[in-house]
Amino acid sequence: MTMRRLFRRGISLRAREALHGYAFILIWIVGFSIFTLLPLIQTFFYSLNQVTVTASSINLSFVEWGNYTRALFTDPNFIELLIGYTIETLVSVPIVLIFAMIIALFLNLKFKFKDLFRVIFFLPIVITSGPVIRELTAQGAASAPGIADLPAVVDFLTQLPRALRTPVEYLLTSFILILWFSGVQILIYLASLQKIDKSIYEAAAIDGASGWEQFWKIILPSLSTATIVNAVYTIVTLSHFSENQVIRHIYDQTYDVQGGIGYASAMAFIYFAVMILLLGIVYFFLVQWAKRSGQ
Repeated sequence: MTMRRLFRRGISLRAREALHGYAFILIWIVGFSIFTLLPLIQTFFYSLNQVTVTASSINLSFVEWGNYTRALFTDPNFIELLIGYTIETLVSVPIVLIFAMIIALFLNLKFKFKDLFRVIFFLPIVITSGPVIRELTAQGAASAPGIADLPAVVDFLTQLPRALRTPVEYLLTSFILILWFSGVQILIYLASLQKIDKSIYEAAAIDGASGWEQFWKIILPSLSTATIVNAVYTIVTLSHFSENQVIRHIYDQTYDVQGGIGYASAMAFIYFAVMILLLGIVYFFLVQWAKRSGQ
């Protein structure tokens, strides 16, 4: 009897399945540990120090939580950028989800050149790399031309409280840029729509349900899980976007005389904590909505 047969007889089926699963993710675990976990630990260590880079060495001066208190209580630019990031994310996520759901419903219909339209809506995800986005933004292609400068729009914005004026201005100036992030979400919604059994629609139609009622009673509850996935994906995508103002500020501070690697590392961890908090809040509310819609 070979060693392989002895090994298979010595453990249960459930344990063998678990080992197979761990074997599949082993490469990812090793890669995450080497290329992500270890740099994260090193970055956190830097955030607790004043880092000075010289031609021959890296000098560390332990300052405990000094970099964190400076970022939170002394640097007004960083706090302002964090608040702006939070507002922009909370504005962008619903727009992306609604737009992606509408387009997915449209692409789920039967019509000519449907595959072509799927490629068109996914194409921005392929071409919008950092330099491309930077150039498009510089050319004003990320917003509807002149819409924010219209007299009626300006008067409308002046009537709004400051708390509402900022997200509305961001929406007007970055509307097209926001929609560029909808390609993956459209595909996820489309895959979820295609999994809904057509007999459910037929039964609802026999009972006299209109298309609007079918959307609220069948389609929307069926897309609850996809909505949670899309919301998490959208927040993560917007958070590591190359043109994100918080990321650019952290990058600029890395080799600044008044900043440094230690200070930039502290800001990066604060930014990461804010992103996790946003993810937790959005996830909690969407899970509660999914539970209510499934009842």
